[in-house]
Amino acid sequence: MNFSKLGASWRRTLIATTALALVGLTAGCGASTTSDSGSGNKDVAIGGEHFTTADEETAKFGSDAEAGQFPRTITHANGTTTLDSKPKRVVVLDTGELDEVISLGITPVGIPSTEGSSPIPSYLADKVKDAKTVGTIQELNLESIAALKPDLILGSQLRADKLYSQLNDIAPTVFSIRPGFPWKENFLLAGEALGEETKAVDVLNDYQDKAVKLGNDVKGDPEISLLRFMPEKIRLYANKSLLGVILQDAGLKRPANQNIDDLAAEISAENLTEADSDWIFYSSYGTPEATGEKAAIEGPLWKKLKAVQNNQAVRVDDDVWFLGLGPTGASQILDDLRANLVK
Repeated sequence: MNFSKLGASWRRTLIATTALALVGLTAGCGASTTSDSGSGNKDVAIGGEHFTTADEETAKFGSDAEAGQFPRTITHANGTTTLDSKPKRVVVLDTGELDEVISLGITPVGIPSTEGSSPIPSYLADKVKDAKTVGTIQELNLESIAALKPDLILGSQLRADKLYSQLNDIAPTVFSIRPGFPWKENFLLAGEALGEETKAVDVLNDYQDKAVKLGNDVKGDPEISLLRFMPEKIRLYANKSLLGVILQDAGLKRPANQNIDDLAAEISAENLTEADSDWIFYSSYGTPEATGEKAAIEGPLWKKLKAVQNNQAVRVDDDVWFLGLGPTGASQILDDLRANLVK
């Protein structure tokens, strides 16, 4: 069978159902990319694709159209959407979709603002200077979206499911299930909606090569802890997160309390020692004063952590590490990891 002639959704259905049989057949992939991991990562070895997939349900979405051809019908989290021609005016509803379209070389006409330390993720801000704001991720402004006359809206059920019918009345709307750990499948879905599926595969293959090379270059077997201070909570990010998928793709070890099939485990400031590991990468969603980060790192428990004592607690850019949710952010995270772990 010639897999290259299959529509993308059929290819990814085959990926989801036959991945285990393909273990070990992918050239250039390390051990971490050829096994069924705790978060569901499975190796992809069809049609020249060799990145991993983290979520079978999302991997089933897409179109049977030939690459780049329109009209096409996209199957997605909220049903099907038909696109008569290649979209030119795209509105995105979250930072993940923003990263996705930028990674495909497309500048959206409308973007939401975040409630983090900066309204727009800083690593993408220079690329969307002319985009109009359409409210916040949590509170979208439908009138602002309609005024932009988009021909495609990209979002997710998790963020905006209640608004789907109204958004779809404005323009064809394609939803993923959720942002986060299915970021690669979400990127492929955006690629198909935009007629850029070939480029999307190329981007993910480049990412996978980069992740595997990082894992091969790291000496020893250091444990990596992911700590995020948020208003009224502290999280240790686990396998079902963008970061968890990236660390698994690179074959990097996680502490037992973070090697779980969940987005994150929550701890209190009194239990900060639970964040300890060989390395800690940490940030705040908001200012360090507002999230409790400043008080924590100035407190006695922080100084007891072995990562701190070994000068291996690294503050990272929250915009990239926790708000990026797409391939451009993922690539920058790999760069940050390399700068610290490979000496």
